[in-house]
Amino acid sequence: MLLQIEKDAVVLQAADAEEGLALVAQHADLDIVILDLVMPGMDGFQAIAEFGRLRPELPVVVLSSSESGKDARQALAQGALGYIPKSATQQTLLAAVRLVMNGDLYVPPLLLDETDTVRPARSPARESTGKPALTERQAAVLQSVGEGRSNKAIAFDLGLSEKTVKSHITAIFKILNVVNRTQAVTAGRENGLI
Repeated sequence: MLLQIEKDAVVLQAADAEEGLALVAQHADLDIVILDLVMPGMDGFQAIAEFGRLRPELPVVVLSSSESGKDARQALAQGALGYIPKSATQQTLLAAVRLVMNGDLYVPPLLLDETDTVRPARSPARESTGKPALTERQAAVLQSVGEGRSNKAIAFDLGLSEKTVKSHITAIFKILNVVNRTQAVTAGRENGLI
């Protein structure tokens, strides 16, 4: 099914989080981790944090049988960039994975109906002034996003791969505590970053 996103995709499977972490350490070219919360060994929420520590630029999506808003919020708070209930249609799953791979956050409808707003809760990097701090490259990527440029155009202009641009955009979202490109640009302008 994931081959519908990329026909040449290679899917690696792990029996538990420890094996998954070992695969991530061995394969620097991975684009995404899709993780179940319930697996042998390490707790799924802890696993999300461990993947984030090992490879902060690698997006993690949770695919879970739980439709609990609490579980979804906790997964996003641990650093997951998407939470997909297993009851979701195949089209929803593919759309969510594409969305996350393009640097956005996927929030399931079960959370959109709740009163509180969901945002990734990883602590944003801050300068001593209290403003978010971006690297020089992240600032250049954010500037290009603000100009309405696509990931492909940004990659060409900056001499990067599209995958690297996606990683920078994901990192920018986490640092600015936003969930999409429009919010990132707004936050960047409000903080004098672009």
